[in-house]
Amino acid sequence: MKKTLGAVAAAAAIALALSACGGSGPASAEAKGEINYWLWDANQLPAYQQCADDFTKANPDIKVKITQRGWDDYWTTLTNGFVAGTAPDVFTNHLSKYPEYAAKKQLLSLDDAVAKDGIKLDSYSKGLPELWVGQDGKRYGLPKDWDTVGLFYNKAMTDSAGLGAEQMANLDWNPKDGGSYEKAIAHLTVDKNGVRGDEAGFDKTNVAVYGLGLAGGGSGQGQTEWSFLTGTTGWTAKDKNPWGTKFNYDDPRFQDTISWWAGLTEKGYMPKLETTVGASLADNFGAGKAAINTTGDWLIGQYQSYKGVETAFAPTPKGPEGKRASMFNGLADSVWAGTKNPAASVKWVEYLGSTACQDVVAKKAVVFPAITSSSEIAAKAFADKGTDVSAFTTHVKDSTTFLFPIADKAAKVDGIMKPAMDAVLSGKKPASSLTEANDQVNALFK
Repeated sequence: MKKTLGAVAAAAAIALALSACGGSGPASAEAKGEINYWLWDANQLPAYQQCADDFTKANPDIKVKITQRGWDDYWTTLTNGFVAGTAPDVFTNHLSKYPEYAAKKQLLSLDDAVAKDGIKLDSYSKGLPELWVGQDGKRYGLPKDWDTVGLFYNKAMTDSAGLGAEQMANLDWNPKDGGSYEKAIAHLTVDKNGVRGDEAGFDKTNVAVYGLGLAGGGSGQGQTEWSFLTGTTGWTAKDKNPWGTKFNYDDPRFQDTISWWAGLTEKGYMPKLETTVGASLADNFGAGKAAINTTGDWLIGQYQSYKGVETAFAPTPKGPEGKRASMFNGLADSVWAGTKNPAASVKWVEYLGSTACQDVVAKKAVVFPAITSSSEIAAKAFADKGTDVSAFTTHVKDSTTFLFPIADKAAKVDGIMKPAMDAVLSGKKPASSLTEANDQVNALFK
């Protein structure tokens, strides 16, 4: 699971800073003993348990204990672990988190190990290894996977609406009238009297099935919510990525897109923001409450697990210039600087980043591993299960991806942008109010 992150509590951040340990590289020591490894995605746990078993078979002196925690609990417990000195030796890291951890000296640099052990960084998908080099020029993670965004839709609903797979795969969008994407969303919306959203008599206050599901406001990244739309307009979140210091939430292209998107709620085609609190976007889809969800390829398996629902996938809609867009995100494994067993921990991270482990993950058909050859194995494994994943791979093939925005002070940026975006989506403020939020964000870097 890779959703965007909210602000980390200020007190925890201060404590984190006070507890920071050095992170220059593994001490010269023999690789042995038990190491703790954390991840958050339950769907990937079996694959990584297999990797751990294989690793221990090859390295009998090292045992790997894996802990899986839910997304929110994961980061809170990890941050507290840094403060208390009880963090895991190795953990799955996220691009929105590692800059803060690196700045607080909580991560071990992997540069010496990469050089000494001859890790071939060019074996990973283009662009992924560079994401994990911090502002100090040091490497803090080895890539484990990548992801893109697509349309997950209920095939029975699109069929009954007369929307075929080819139509769904060739939707277009613009911020003025929403293009054929909005037309599809409107037609797939059905009120409790059976009237569609584009038909006379539609009751937007009494909706049975929304054309488009809603996870939330998307904070300042909108990875699965709106970034695939803003990405088609020429808009970028910052002056440069990574490590830009000037944000562009005041750009008319951004605000026009958000205004259109928020307008879907007003029209009754998308749920109200307050109804999403504590709700699961995926489970609502599984319960037949939405016809389309926009989300990431790491949830393919979950969406296919709902009984009585046939989920199909389509690429994101083409924008005003005729091209699609998708944020390109990737996770990595990092070593905690406070580990008592740096040698074994680094060895485990190298194994997690190797073909041996990533091929195991690939064959489970859950995610696309970072190593290019392993990613191809995953695509075949999905196909063997009868799943067409071209909606997600097309972005890589056609070079229509853009990188997850990596910034210093990401938690503070989110602390400003989350309530600002929520206010627009809930209709309390116009999209033009994001200019004021943008000024507050940019003031963080002055």
